[in-house]
Amino acid sequence: MTSSTRLVHIVDEVPELEGVETLPMIVALDGFLDAGNAGALACRHLVRTGAASPEGGGVVVATFDVDELHDYRARRPPLTFARDHYEGYEAPRLVVRMLRDAGGSPYLLLHGPEPDIRWEAFCRAVRSVIERFGVTLVVSMGSVPMAVPHTRPIAITHHANNADLITGTSPWRGELRVPSSVQALLEVRLGEWGHDAQGFVAHVPHYLAQLDYPRASLSLLEQVELAARLTIDLTEVRELAEDREDEIGRYLSANDEVADVVTALEQQYDTFARAEEEGSSLLAEDEPLPTGEEIGRQFEQFLAGLEGPDETGGTP
Repeated sequence: MTSSTRLVHIVDEVPELEGVETLPMIVALDGFLDAGNAGALACRHLVRTGAASPEGGGVVVATFDVDELHDYRARRPPLTFARDHYEGYEAPRLVVRMLRDAGGSPYLLLHGPEPDIRWEAFCRAVRSVIERFGVTLVVSMGSVPMAVPHTRPIAITHHANNADLITGTSPWRGELRVPSSVQALLEVRLGEWGHDAQGFVAHVPHYLAQLDYPRASLSLLEQVELAARLTIDLTEVRELAEDREDEIGRYLSANDEVADVVTALEQQYDTFARAEEEGSSLLAEDEPLPTGEEIGRQFEQFLAGLEGPDETGGTP
C-alpha cells in the first residue's frame, strides 16, 4: 500500500528504515545542472551497486507524478519504431530509492529528470518524503560547464543552507547571479523548514560538457562519501574516468589546433590559480578561443568513432 500527496506517492512501510538514526538522502536530477552527465552517471553507479541483489536497483520508496512536472514537448522521451509499429517507450521516472553503501548502511537516492514546472510544489513533496523517513541530511550533486582544462584538478563548489556543513574553501569572491535550478531552490526551502542540506557542484571543462565525463562523477561521489559518511565502491567509475581521459589524450595528440586551445586554457587556469589569494575568479576572461560547443562537437565525433571500425587508426 502507498499513501500519497498530490505529487508524490510514498510507501507506507519500509522495515529496513525503522529505527535508523542517521539517514542521508542524495539528490541528483538530470537536466540543467548536469554538465558532462556527471550526476546522471553517478546515480547509475549508485543504483547498480547500492542493492544486495545482483541486478541492483534498490527499493523504490517514493514515486513522483511525472505528468504533473514534465514538459514532454521540451524533453520528448524516446521510443522505438520497429519496422511497422512503435514499442519500447522510455517513460521518464522521478523516484526515491532506498540503497545501501558498501558497509550495509542505508541511504536514499532521489533521481530522475528535473521538474520543468511546479518547483515549489515539488519542494513540498520532497519535504514530505524527508519527514516521513526521518532524513537527517540532504546532499546534492551538480555540475556546470567552465572554461577550465581537463588536465587540471576538477574544482568543486561547496554550498549548504547551514554554514557548519561547509568543509571546502569557495573559489568565488562576492556574489554571483546565476540561473536557478530546482536543486538550488530545494536547498533554500529546506533551510527555511529546518532541514540541513548541502551540495557539491563540479566544474566540467566546457568543451566536454555535452559528453559523458565520469571524472566529474568520481569527484562528486568522493565528496558525497565524506559528507554523508557513506562507503561507496568507486572502482568502476575510476576505471571509466581513466578510459575517457585516455580517449581525450589520443584525440589531442592527433589534433594540434584543439591541443593548442587546451594549452591556452591551462595557462589561463594556472594564472588564476596563482592569483586566487588576491581574489581572482575562475571565470574565464574574453579570449579569442573556439567555443566549448565547437570543440565539444569535434570530441563527440572522435568518441563516436571509437565505437565503430576505424581501419586507418586516425580520427573521424
